[in-house]
Amino acid sequence: MLAIWGGKLMSLFEIKNLSKTYSSGIISRVNTNAVKNVSFELKEGQLIALVGESGSGKSTIAKMLLKLEKPSSGEIELNGQSIFDYDAKDYYKQVQVIFQDPYSSINYFYKIDRVLEQALKLRNAELTTDEKEKLIKEALSKVGIDANEILGRYPHQLSGGQLQRFLIARILLIKPKIVIADEITSMIDASSRAGILNLLLDLRDNEGLTVVFITHDIGQAQYIADDIIVLKEGDLVESGKVNDVLTNPQHQYTKELLSCVPSLYTKWDLEN
Repeated sequence: MLAIWGGKLMSLFEIKNLSKTYSSGIISRVNTNAVKNVSFELKEGQLIALVGESGSGKSTIAKMLLKLEKPSSGEIELNGQSIFDYDAKDYYKQVQVIFQDPYSSINYFYKIDRVLEQALKLRNAELTTDEKEKLIKEALSKVGIDANEILGRYPHQLSGGQLQRFLIARILLIKPKIVIADEITSMIDASSRAGILNLLLDLRDNEGLTVVFITHDIGQAQYIADDIIVLKEGDLVESGKVNDVLTNPQHQYTKELLSCVPSLYTKWDLEN
């Protein structure tokens, strides 16, 4: 499932010296540096976590990766080509997103069937009604949803966990190379979170999806990611293999984030 060249995984995204500055004010201009000279690579089949508290720049990076914001400076390349040289349809066939709030990601006036049918249009294939039905049912089955239970329903008739799984099924129909998952567990109940995380891992392993996982929860990053990037106020302060970074953090900010995660050790364990 992975693209390999010379024994190494090939890069999909290359982010080079990426910065984003916002300006506000009319009489007196105020500049806010949301992202400051950030560089990293995303290789095919990799699951990388961008971690930081609110205002760290992780969602701003996501917006730039999705072409929703233009960088103030720096470059973002997909397969060696600037993402801004791709036309929209070609780009979004390769890069898709799962947003934080599943309830605001779907038009409430339409049944959810329409969302899946629209997704199939990006595949550039002439499909019969039976073929479409088969693909939709297969995608829903892969995310643990019984098609007979949700097709024909409106978004408000589904739970938050069901909606997030449904949106992942939509992505499977499009078959992108890269999925950007932006705080996808923060708006669903605790009982659904582990299921969504395990689903992402399964899709990475079995469908070859490459994932940018954005979270403020360093515990979730440790559970799901291969590699981690720690961001603070727009700066990349630490990065590397997730277990290396989190078992031996070098930056004080990473240590502070880890201190917020409940320890698996008891006081007795530490003293003995």
